[in-house]
Amino acid sequence: MAELTRSTHPKPLQWLAGFGRSIGRFLRLMSRNKTGFLGFLMFVGFLLLALVGPLLIPEETSADITAIYETPSRAHILGTDSQGKDIWSQIVHGGRDIIQMALLTGALSTFVGITLGALSAVIGGRFDATLTTAADVWLTIPRFPLLAVLATLIKLDNLMTLALLLAFLSWAGLYRSIRAQVFSLKERDYVEAAVALDLGLAHIIFQEILPNMMSYIAISFTFGMTSAIYAQVGLVFLGLVPLSRNWGVMINLAWTQGAIFFKDSVYFIMAPVAAIALFQLSVVWMSRSLEEIFNPRLRTG
Repeated sequence: MAELTRSTHPKPLQWLAGFGRSIGRFLRLMSRNKTGFLGFLMFVGFLLLALVGPLLIPEETSADITAIYETPSRAHILGTDSQGKDIWSQIVHGGRDIIQMALLTGALSTFVGITLGALSAVIGGRFDATLTTAADVWLTIPRFPLLAVLATLIKLDNLMTLALLLAFLSWAGLYRSIRAQVFSLKERDYVEAAVALDLGLAHIIFQEILPNMMSYIAISFTFGMTSAIYAQVGLVFLGLVPLSRNWGVMINLAWTQGAIFFKDSVYFIMAPVAAIALFQLSVVWMSRSLEEIFNPRLRTG
């Protein structure tokens, strides 16, 4: 009878039920901050637009000289560009590269920053002094001009290469912040107890210190994403990144094809700008709810 009872509750169903409860709890916590929850919904909407949208909305590849700079209509909800192509279709197909690169760069830069910052504060000594000096020197170098120079020397033909380069250039600021936070946390009793018990450097950093910094890490991740978007769009606008479908490419084309000189081209110019701004806004707003989730002291009600 016990075996029969166990067979009627297979582990996959139990796992799905537990996963559903976790998702429900996450959504309840996110919804406590209305602005943060709105940002989360916008962020999910952009993810669906980038991942599912291209499957539903075909990409226009042929020009139509009879429909240049048409204003929004039922056929073209955002109008058309300088070649008569549908702008909405380009927005749908142009978001995936930017969003994927932002997520990759945010994850990589955050991982490097928190790892080096925590190691530097915990180990101390010459290791800390060397890394701190390197970070100080690195922070004095103008990042975007250096990025533009490196883009001419390195073939940035895929998102991973670009994400690695952006993460490499943005580690120093987060390193300094994490280092300062860890210096204050490592004096806590539970950290000193872990050191006394000789539980190992990895346990002390990843089990004792970093879990108490999750709110700060989440915010750092979101701001890493936004700075990566600005960097990528800037490189694409300058023609230094050979990406075929991108909101930055749309801005570049609007500039190079003289769209600013045509009265009805405002939709072609402003559509990618608005898409980038709204995606950035969704990330910044979403960080409010993430901060409350990882820092219960900020929760109200």
